[in-house]
Amino acid sequence: MGLLDQLTGMLSGGSGEGQGGMAGAVGNLLESQGGVSGLVEKFQQGGLGDVVGSWVGTGENQPVSAEQIQQVLGSEQISALAGKLGLDPEQVSQGLSQYLPQVIDKLTPNGQVPEGGGDLLSQGLDLVKGLFHKG
Repeated sequence: MGLLDQLTGMLSGGSGEGQGGMAGAVGNLLESQGGVSGLVEKFQQGGLGDVVGSWVGTGENQPVSAEQIQQVLGSEQISALAGKLGLDPEQVSQGLSQYLPQVIDKLTPNGQVPEGGGDLLSQGLDLVKGLFHKG
């Protein structure tokens, strides 16, 4: 079906928790925000333009806190993600603060938000699969 279902199916390993659950959270978030460009715009509107700009750009990624994630996305969206994945809202916020900068950075390798998204889905799936299957 959607990006969330594909990510969860590939990465969950039988439980809704842990890394597979966070893959689902990242995928769901990208899907619900209209991809990378929509998510970047959401962070810019939330006053974190410099932070998200560092993820898109080619320099070092600035960190984001779980509290900032919750402020930008709203507790309703975090709670909805948590409910879908069987995770605690704090786990989702913390996980997104850890993985979202990496995902956005990798999906914008030339320092620019992709236009159109042609093979964005496959790039996103490959990226998240790599992040969660290290070791």
